Amino acid sequence: MPIIAPSLLSANFLNLEQDCNMLNNSQADWFHLDVMDGQFVPNISFGLPVISHIRKATQKVCDVHLMIEKPENYTAAFKEAGADILTVHIEACIHLHRNIQEIKSMGMKAGVAVNPHTSVQLLSDLIQDIDVVCLMSVNPGFGGQHFIPHTLEKIKALKQLILQKNSTCLIEIDGGVTLENAPSILAAGADVLVAGNTVFKSANPTATIAALKAL
Repeated sequence: MPIIAPSLLSANFLNLEQDCNMLNNSQADWFHLDVMDGQFVPNISFGLPVISHIRKATQKVCDVHLMIEKPENYTAAFKEAGADILTVHIEACIHLHRNIQEIKSMGMKAGVAVNPHTSVQLLSDLIQDIDVVCLMSVNPGFGGQHFIPHTLEKIKALKQLILQKNSTCLIEIDGGVTLENAPSILAAGADVLVAGNTVFKSANPTATIAALKAL
């Protein structure tokens, strides 16, 4: 079964505890937490204080996705805030291998996010060290965008690379995931589905999570 990681970027920030409790009582596996700085992406979301409070509200995996410049400056702070997985963008990291080593040395799993225009082949020399590759299936920065179809080919190429290198890395898809396109995404080789609006804007988020989990 796929790992379901609802994105709290689409949650109700006036009643975040209620949405956290809903996820705790659902079949969701991870809490996907998008951190945006207004520099690497053209939007600002939330940061360390919010994640610290979310950490106190759940025992589930906190999957923190840093869409920020110079993420290496904040590795220790996000560990302290409660990140279980810390994902940095390949496009934001000059010394990506060093970033991955630092994340793992602090006891977190290391994720690498890849924008739509970036080739997955750039991960060839590092794929055995990465725990999760987050393929952006929209241009990062905003929720509610439509899935980029070419992502399916990138999933297949990444899956082939993982198998060739005998890696245990998971493939996470972030952006525009719906109940309609999720079967194709999973068939291409994805392991983790990030879903924001699909979950939080649905009439019954718990049922929607269960439906994604059952695919």
